[in-house]
Order: sequence, then C-alpha cells, then structure tokens
Amino acid sequence: MYSTSSPYRIITVCTGNICRSPMAALMLTEAFTADGLGNLVVVDSAGTTGYEVGHPIDPRAARKLTAHHIASEDHIARKWKPEWFAERDLILALDVDHFGWLQQGAKDPASLAKVRMLRSFDPTMAGRSSLDLGIEDPWYGGHTDFDNTWTLIKAAVPGIVEHVKAAIAAANDTKADEHQQVTSMS
Repeated sequence: MYSTSSPYRIITVCTGNICRSPMAALMLTEAFTADGLGNLVVVDSAGTTGYEVGHPIDPRAARKLTAHHIASEDHIARKWKPEWFAERDLILALDVDHFGWLQQGAKDPASLAKVRMLRSFDPTMAGRSSLDLGIEDPWYGGHTDFDNTWTLIKAAVPGIVEHVKAAIAAANDTKADEHQQVTSMS
C-alpha cells in the first residue's frame, strides 16, 4: 500500500525496454509534471528480457516523443529486477505476454495486485479482457506503428493520472486520520 512518506512509484514494462515502455514512462512523467504531481510521482521502465540492456531508445520512438516535446535521450534500456515488485506501487504491462510474465513473477498477493495492463486505464477499453489490451511491438514496423503506439498509450494516460491522484489522496486521508487520532489521544 502506498504511503505519503515517499513518491508514488510506477514502472512500465515491455520486452526490450527501447520502444513501448520508455515511451509510456516518459509520456506519464510529462503528464504528472503538467498536472503538478512531478514531485510526488516517479515513473521508470524496464524490459522482461536483457536483449537491449544498455541501448538507447529506438530512434523511431525518440522521433515520436520529440515531435511532442518530450526528451528521451537519457533513456538506457534495462531488465526487470524482481525486487521492483516491492519497490513499485503500480506495475504497468504494455502487452499480454508482459502481463502474464509479471503475474507469474509476483511472489505474493500484494505484488500481484500491483500488476495491471496499461490500457486497462483507457476508458474506451473498460470491461475488456486483458487479451484485448495489448500494444503490439512497433519495433518490427515503421513510423506508423510508433504513431499507433503513441495513440494507444496516450488514451490510457489520463486514467493512470486519475488513479494515482486517488491513491495519493487516500494515503493523505489515512495520514490525516492517524494524525487526528494521535492528537485526540494526547
């Protein structure tokens, strides 16, 4: 459960961490900053494999982000670490295989509860099976595939921002209740 003593931590996860997950992480970071939550939320990304570890973001993903004034030159691909289940508040899978992989890796119910499909936050996808919520890997395609990836991620961003705002508000309410209980006891 999230507490207000540290930032709310989100990680986005795809296969190699050079296309979808860094795009999502950077788009979310931009959205939280624009919403005034930049100091309360930290977003990063990782891949389920080590294929691309150490590599920069795919140039086609960088082009799409740059077109929207989002810098990506500092991104370096990395592989998921199991300890991030405990260290993150929300774990967002970009495709069905990542979702299944993360679910299998979750060692306890608390970790499993953190794993969600990114597109489950898109209101137009409400009630859909997780099998319908994947974002195909644009790496095999061209610029149009990266445009599509952008569009699918962007549709989920407002829902994720609202989800995190609610989690932060709930944590603040709990903290205020605890403070009031301690004050009334003294």
